[in-house]
Parts: sequence; structure tokens; C-alpha cells
Amino acid sequence: MTNFDAEKAIAAAKAVDEVRDGMLVGLGTGSTAAYAVRSLSERIKRGLRITAVATSQATEALARRLAVPLVPFQQLSALDLMIDGADEIDDRFQAIKGGGGALLREKVIAAASTRVIIIVDSSKLVAQLGKFPLPVEVVPFASEFVRARLAELGARVTLRSTDGTPFLTDQGNYILDAALDKIPAPRAIAATVAAIPGVAEHGLFLGEIDTIIIARGDMVEVRHR
Repeated sequence: MTNFDAEKAIAAAKAVDEVRDGMLVGLGTGSTAAYAVRSLSERIKRGLRITAVATSQATEALARRLAVPLVPFQQLSALDLMIDGADEIDDRFQAIKGGGGALLREKVIAAASTRVIIIVDSSKLVAQLGKFPLPVEVVPFASEFVRARLAELGARVTLRSTDGTPFLTDQGNYILDAALDKIPAPRAIAATVAAIPGVAEHGLFLGEIDTIIIARGDMVEVRHR
């Protein structure tokens, strides 16, 4: 386990401490969120009673393997708490997410949750968003059209792929990774990208996050909005 992996595990355990009996809990996607699923499973083994919603097929598979009770989100309209990671996050509780490919479902679950906790290792806290390419989920039909529009914004755009085959989200969409280097005005960029026909969702999370848990070494810092 690398130092960053250890930090992810520590931050995840701290977040899972916030889960109480009877809660409906949203489970994020990605390497950091996976630590939260594992930590939650350990608490369930010790008697915690919760129901969870997964934001991706990958998280669902992990949760089922670890005996975390799941319910389809289609049966719900609100959750108590969401725990997820981020690819970058700044001091203003603004984040880039979507490295795990589940940004659309993650944004839906974040909007449905009373509280959203983001857990990160020390490498993810930044002064300004943009070093991590902005994921943009697009319907395949419009992928080239959206790519051109993102390029007009100054982005270097790459179609996410695996072994030469376009990566498909759980919704059957493509992801364009838009490298902007710096995003000094995240809300303006978010509005511009969201307005492009064919964009299903973008990875800027600007008003959803309530709590950030940052692990540095064996220390944990908790920040509340």
C-alpha cells in the first residue's frame, strides 16, 4: 500500500464513522470510494444497519461482494449521506470528479443526498482546479461535435478509451477528457460546457459538497462548508 493509498483508507474510515443506523447511503466510484465501501462493510459486520445505493456497476459489484445491502436508486428520491472521492478539490469545496467514469450517476446521487462527504488523500487538494482533465460525458452521436466545442474553449480533448475502444459509461455514453490546465472561473466553464448540445454531464462539482475529509500521513483534517 502506497502512502496515498494509506491516506485514502484513513480518510474513508473517518467518513464512514459518520454513518448511523437506518441511513440510506450513496456509495461513490473510484479507488478512494472503494476504501469507504470496505470500511462500511467492516462496520456492517459489527452490527451497523444501513442500506446503500451504488453509483456504478463497479461499486455495486464490490458492495455485493462485501455484503453491503443495496437498493436500486430507481426506488428512491432522497438519501441521507453520500461518501465519494474526488480527482481534485480546492479550498472552496469545488471539485473535479469523473476519473472513475461515473460522473453522471455521482452527480445525481449527490443532488439527492442531504449531506455529501468527499474523501481525499493529500495529493488531491489544489489551489486551483484544472490540472486534472475535466471529464465530460457525452452521447456518442454528438462526440465529435462536443469535442470541437470544447477545443474552442482552449481544451486539449481526448476521447477516453481502453485498448483503442471508446470507454462506455454505465449509461452507454462516451467520456471526453478536456485538459484546460487551469480553471480560474469554474462556474462559467460549467455553464458553458453544460449548454453544449450532446453533453450529458460534466465533472465539475461546485455546490454539492458539504464536508471534505483530507488525510495527510496518519493525520485527518475535516472541513465543513
